[in-house]
Amino acid sequence: MEISRDGPPTSGRRSRWALAGFAAAVFVAAAIGGLGVQGTTDEYASLRQPGWAPPSWLFGPVWTVLYALIAVAGWLAWRRVGFGPALWAWTAQLVLNAIWTPLFFGAGQYGLAFAEIVAMWLAIGLTVALFARVSRGAAALMLPYWAWVTFAAALNLSIWRLNS
Repeated sequence: MEISRDGPPTSGRRSRWALAGFAAAVFVAAAIGGLGVQGTTDEYASLRQPGWAPPSWLFGPVWTVLYALIAVAGWLAWRRVGFGPALWAWTAQLVLNAIWTPLFFGAGQYGLAFAEIVAMWLAIGLTVALFARVSRGAAALMLPYWAWVTFAAALNLSIWRLNS
């Protein structure tokens, strides 16, 4: 057994398997979103966008880092308190994350995607608040994601308005 700095004792093997599970959950969400963006580079480029819109190549590297942070944050919270309200919020925001990309790109529903990203933003905020109660490290790891989703929501709103 090892004593984690974030909480109760966990076996090293169980903890590593749990981390792999959190990584797998995030990978599934990313894969669902990835299915929604295959072949959409031209679609994104053809949209009327604000001058501050990032180039399409930037999204992949940013999301790769953010997904890693999301997985580790979930794992840290789980190590501290197990699967409870904080992890239910984490799961909800991850499901909402998986839904946004197919709505925006696959369906071209920019207004519905904006409503959905607002719900995701709120779920991330709830996750951060609940994580802060159990693991400051887990909460801190979610902050870059929350900031990026804030930016993405503003971009979504702008694209919706410019293209409707």
